[in-house]
Amino acid sequence: MRANKEGSTEAPTRHPIDFEHPDFLNSKKLDDEMRRVFDICHGCRRCFNLCDSFPKLFDMIDESKNEDVESLSSEQFTPVVDACTLCDMCFMTKCPYVPPHDFDLDFPHLMLRYRTAQKKLGKLSFIPRQLAETDRNSKLGVTFSRLINWLSNIKNKIFRKILELTTGIDIRVQLPKYNSETFSNFFKKNQSKLNFGNKNISRKVVIYTTCFVNFNKKNTGIAALKVLKKNGVEVQEAYPGCCGMPFLEQADLPKVVSQAKKVSKDLIAWVEKGYTVISLTASCGLMLKFEWPLLLPNDENIKKLSKNVMDIDEYVVDIANKEGLVEGLKEIDGGVTVHHACHARAQNMGIKARDMLKLIPNAKIDVVERCAGHGGTFGVMKDTHDLALKVGRPTARQIKSKNNKYMASDCPLAGKHLKQMELDTNISNDEAVHPIELIAKSYRL
Repeated sequence: MRANKEGSTEAPTRHPIDFEHPDFLNSKKLDDEMRRVFDICHGCRRCFNLCDSFPKLFDMIDESKNEDVESLSSEQFTPVVDACTLCDMCFMTKCPYVPPHDFDLDFPHLMLRYRTAQKKLGKLSFIPRQLAETDRNSKLGVTFSRLINWLSNIKNKIFRKILELTTGIDIRVQLPKYNSETFSNFFKKNQSKLNFGNKNISRKVVIYTTCFVNFNKKNTGIAALKVLKKNGVEVQEAYPGCCGMPFLEQADLPKVVSQAKKVSKDLIAWVEKGYTVISLTASCGLMLKFEWPLLLPNDENIKKLSKNVMDIDEYVVDIANKEGLVEGLKEIDGGVTVHHACHARAQNMGIKARDMLKLIPNAKIDVVERCAGHGGTFGVMKDTHDLALKVGRPTARQIKSKNNKYMASDCPLAGKHLKQMELDTNISNDEAVHPIELIAKSYRL
């Protein structure tokens, strides 16, 4: 008989999310599993400083009648779940009991399971579920970008107060602005005009634009397109739809699967033609590489696609290591603090943003590896915005202490959230940018 080990030197593994199995939403089995995991977490406490879920859990147990999990009512579990942003950092960086350990803990996916049960019972809020409809909302946002950007501006206090009262979106939150056109349209009109005279016929990529770049942050896509073209890569573009991460946060797993099937059908056609799929947002890269295969473990297209996806930083570093980047990178006007976003860390690929930015001559690069606290709608809604600020402030303070001009993050929402805390922490940087934008700046593109 194999004895339990207190930790493991083996790489962590994750089980498929069998959300259609009858046991997945069985209330008794779910409650038993919550108690089992909470008891182990309470006895360990390594994760006390990651987010508010764990302090809430530990305090709740410590203050219970017998100071144990069995003293808790099942209704007391909800605040612990509500404080989880599914950042995956407890699983990836702290927990010694993740699979293949016998304790078999996966705290984020257990929170997802509980939230799925809440959704089935109609206990999840209506507005966050509507905010998850990014394709629907963003098409309207781009069409009426000038009006919507003006209305949603943080300085438009009258409308923002009405918005807060009617939707619960916090008046203090700087909401993302919409592009005046999608990146897809920009690509169609301009990609053939970008010819830098370099050709690398062995490299072909299709940029999976991601909803945020396509609708909200076109400049990231433009920078990626220019850097890739500069290095002789054949570039195509595709945006069949959102990756489903917003639906995952809202525990709408059937919709995540629907998006995975829809998007993968388009992207796998490019893979079959020899193209590598490039993601421009860390959360989307995580979905395509890891979450989709866990939700659809028997889908061969999903598995093949997951092995042919790279984040843009990861891909540029790969070019640098194998062929070398074309000459032309020049010094930039200040140091860079790289915020290593949770969903980039969860991909377990190393700090590719740092590695890429080190290619800039004489660049001062510092790294901060802490959660920004945003977590999708978590950082937007009035009920959780203060908690998002609480989690993010130590990160913002670390960024400030590096005393660099630029702060870069592969997560645009994390970057926006941390940049907004400048008033509280005096972060010294021009703007929160994607790392690829600084490579484009270095190339003078």
